[in-house]
Parts: sequence; C-alpha cells; structure tokens
Amino acid sequence: MGVVNVTPDSFFDGGRYLDPDAAIAHGLELVAEGADLVDVGGESTRPGAAPVALGEELRRVLPVVEALAPHVRVSIDTTKRAVAEAAVERGATLVNDESCTLAAVASAAGVGLVVMHMQGTPRDMQRDPRYGDVVAEVHGTLARAAAAAREAGVEEVYVDPGIGFGKTTGHNLALLRALPELVAAGEPVLVGTSRKSFLGRVLAGEGRSPLPPEERLEGSLATAVLAASSGVAMLRVHDVRSTVQAVRLVGEPAGALR
Repeated sequence: MGVVNVTPDSFFDGGRYLDPDAAIAHGLELVAEGADLVDVGGESTRPGAAPVALGEELRRVLPVVEALAPHVRVSIDTTKRAVAEAAVERGATLVNDESCTLAAVASAAGVGLVVMHMQGTPRDMQRDPRYGDVVAEVHGTLARAAAAAREAGVEEVYVDPGIGFGKTTGHNLALLRALPELVAAGEPVLVGTSRKSFLGRVLAGEGRSPLPPEERLEGSLATAVLAASSGVAMLRVHDVRSTVQAVRLVGEPAGALR
C-alpha cells in the first residue's frame, strides 16, 4: 500500500502532493514502483494534527481517487462517513478507517475495510499513552472491531495495530514483536511503520535527538521486513520501490538464486 497524502501537514511529505495533479502523478509513480494499492488521505493523522473540515477533505481527495481508480486499487484514508461514501462512488474499493466507525459504509458499498487501533485522537494520542498490557489490549480491541465488521456484512477486513497511534516507543516495539500472534488470530494484518517517529528515536540511540523523517528509511525497511516475515498481509509505506526490494527477499523460495 503506497501512501498518497493530499495534505499540507503530514509528518513526512506534507505539502508535496497537496496539488491534485502532483498527488495523481505521485500515485502513478508508486504503482510503477510496485504498489498493489494506493491509500489516498486528505486529513493528517500525525500527533497533534487538527481536524479538517468535510468540504476541504472532499476537495482534496476526490479528484485524486477518481483519477487513480482506473489504474490501481485505491483505498480512502478517512474517518468521515461522507468522505468514504463519496470516494467509493468514485472508485475506491477499500476504506482505511482509523476510527473503527465505518463498517456500515463498507458493507453497504460492498468494499473492503481496515480497522485500526488508536488510543485517543491524533490531537492528543501521544500526550501520555498508557496500557496495562499493550499487546493484549490492542489485539482484543482489533478482534472486537473485526468481528463487528464481519457481522455488519463486510467480507474483506484487515486489522491494523496502529503503530504510533497512542503508543510509546516501547509499546510500538512490543506490538511489532507480537505480530505473529496477531497474524495467527486469523484476520489479515496491515502494518504501517514507515518513517514514524519511534524509528527516529531507536535509530538515534538513547540520549540523542531523534533522527528526522528523512533519515528513517533504514528503520522503515527493517520493520517492513520484520512484518513481512511475521506473515502480515499488507504494508503501508512511503518508499514503495525500496520496500518491495527488501521484502521480496523474505518471500524468495529457498534455492531460487542458485
């Protein structure tokens, strides 16, 4: 899943693809690099991000969804029912729902759904995230959300542990280590670690300033390979070409290069 952020304030590429033509060109570039699906979003969910008005979000994403849909599978990254419905009408076939509230939309339209775990909202989720047992709590929440989506009639459901969404670095690393358990629960798993801030902290080392997003590619690739080797079904990434090359090694048959 390649990321197409049609936003001015996303943490890594905010403003680069705010113009619809730039966003469309970027989406097609990701397809050429090996993306199976592009995820179009018009509202940043970085820590501290403010909500975007409905009309503005629609203005940002709909031309991009409509232009890309004939060329690649498109998902719409939104928490708003009206945005999800409008994007599906223009060709999106997957709703990437960080709010776990849009199962009825996906069911009515006959499209897929991603349910993601988030503690709090983007505006406050990183202020002081706490869990008794982060793995048990996240996995339990996702199991309930997936079951509710299935009961609503959604046939294609992915679960996303929400790396970086209301989690400390320790929480994120625990969830990554526990990916085989989440995969074993039965629902297809989606993971997004690409360029996230916890990678900057881990890569920099204790006591040092975190590396900026531009210097987190190695961590992104390492966690993508870890996730792929754990059996996840989909990776949400900014760097499609590099990720495709890295995870291809995980799935290469033994002896294929002899």
